[in-house]
Amino acid sequence: MTKKAIIVGASGLIGSKLLNIIFDNDGYNQILLIARKKTRIIDNRVTQLVIDFEQLNEYATEITGDVLFCCMGTTKDKTPDRWEYSKIERDYPVKLAEIALKNGIKQFHMVSSVGANAKSPVFYLKTKGESEAGLKNTGLTSLHIYQASLLTGRRKTSRKLEKLAIGIMKIVNPFLFGGLKKFRSIPASTVAMAMFKQSLKNEQGVFTYTSDKIKKLT
Repeated sequence: MTKKAIIVGASGLIGSKLLNIIFDNDGYNQILLIARKKTRIIDNRVTQLVIDFEQLNEYATEITGDVLFCCMGTTKDKTPDRWEYSKIERDYPVKLAEIALKNGIKQFHMVSSVGANAKSPVFYLKTKGESEAGLKNTGLTSLHIYQASLLTGRRKTSRKLEKLAIGIMKIVNPFLFGGLKKFRSIPASTVAMAMFKQSLKNEQGVFTYTSDKIKKLT
């Protein structure tokens, strides 16, 4: 039986972990990677679709499969313009969800952030919250949102402030109990594994997982 996974953002920290997990486990025998640039990945299970996200509708007929994993994102350093930032973090994921619904893709899994809230005064959290709200409004029957806290794991590019934050969180994590557990840092590989495992369950509904819940899923 053919089962096809779609990954948007497979070159990122979580997306790359997820791709390796899919390679190493049974579950999907076809993988569609959607990105702005072609990667060097060579595998007979992989098809790469290089697109202009501004023209998503032009590629809609090619975005087909069983499960779509949306791991795309950016940073203020890479995308200082707030308008462009909002497109990547909010508009593109929602448009992908609309295409997924139209094309009969059964599940949509989205990486968000702890504290995401459309009414937040913090631009990053506000944008993530707006993205979540937009996804919920599409009418997807199986929507999984992963509100990850500070991610740990080796990145392709060095981020000094992030390294400092990770070091601080190593000290702080043991003191975060109860409702504060969701703020503990979490390995990107843990988030990726949770996404993979939840995608195999075929559950219907809208699910939101904070970091403490994500850890329990693995």
